[in-house]
Amino acid sequence: MSTLKVVVVSGNLGLPSKTLALAEQIVEAIKQQAVIEVTTHHLAEWGPVFGPARHPGELSDSGKAVLDSIGSADILVAVTPVYKGSYTGLFKHVFDFLDVKALNEVPVILGATGGGEKHALIIEHQLRPLFGFFGAQTVPSGIYATEQNYDGSRFSDAVVNERIHAAARQAVVAARVRSEQIPLSQIA
Repeated sequence: MSTLKVVVVSGNLGLPSKTLALAEQIVEAIKQQAVIEVTTHHLAEWGPVFGPARHPGELSDSGKAVLDSIGSADILVAVTPVYKGSYTGLFKHVFDFLDVKALNEVPVILGATGGGEKHALIIEHQLRPLFGFFGAQTVPSGIYATEQNYDGSRFSDAVVNERIHAAARQAVVAARVRSEQIPLSQIA
């Protein structure tokens, strides 16, 4: 199979970021499964481009290029910190600009970081419905990681890492099926 284009959208609003660290670990796990080309968009950088815009026509060429990049992904990694039980407003704002068909059948790995376990359902209650709207193929294994799982540079918790690797495998299989039109009955 050819190189897979992995696009990361990280909803972090500042740097350094635990959310971006989670995204990087997810990308590392995908690299163990396939040859990839990675493009990372973190909102700490893109916030000033997207924040003031009310519709795609108000975006600069660089903002439109970000949307094109997201829409051309073979695998999308969508990660966000949790604020008051949901994704960041700017994270949602970026996806509001995407064409409704841009992510149709694209495998998406969902991830979130938060201060404690009380926000763990963000994957199921906030992120999965958002990407379901686009017809994306969210992989079954979502990844939620807390500050307690973070050792200062990586998420070292065994369960978090197990979910990272499971999501990476699921996304690569889904991307291969999508790009090569492999019948599901032939996937081992």
